[in-house]
Amino acid sequence: MALASAALLSGGLATTSATEAHAAAASEIIIIDGYTQTVKESSGTPVACPTNQVLLGRSHYGDENGNTTYYCGLILIDGQQVKVSAPNWSAPQRESNSFFAAPPNEVLVGRQHSGDENGQTRYATASLSAWGRTVELSAYRWSPEQRESNSYSKAGDYEVMVGRQHSGDENGPTRYQYARISD
Repeated sequence: MALASAALLSGGLATTSATEAHAAAASEIIIIDGYTQTVKESSGTPVACPTNQVLLGRSHYGDENGNTTYYCGLILIDGQQVKVSAPNWSAPQRESNSFFAAPPNEVLVGRQHSGDENGQTRYATASLSAWGRTVELSAYRWSPEQRESNSYSKAGDYEVMVGRQHSGDENGPTRYQYARISD
């Protein structure tokens, strides 16, 4: 009898819900390259990643009449696609002295720029969720500066884009902020 009770007791202690088991185990995070769009930088065309995709990178070649390419991607956590909230667009700021960082635990999902370096730039941010809870970000870092007129930057493993800074015209420095999915 004592043996049966011990087996039942230990069996009861080992039982956890699927949600608890998910939270206790290390999550498998996969980021898949997705949608890519190229626009004339000065056109004023708003670029937004499709539903449930986030910005992973950006490249630009030339002056304000050159092309800018945006790289979006999907995030999977333990095989479940991460949900991305509706975008919130920032107030516009002058490109030649611009600094933008998404609020904590939010990612970039879009950008719009009109004109030359004196034109206006704004960003779209969104929050992430999976398993009914907010996906958190950690290990925020800035990329090295590079010349805007010949720039390419893309998130590293398990990272998403969360910010950008630019000074001057197309010959000025640009850098990007990335954060790691830490769910």
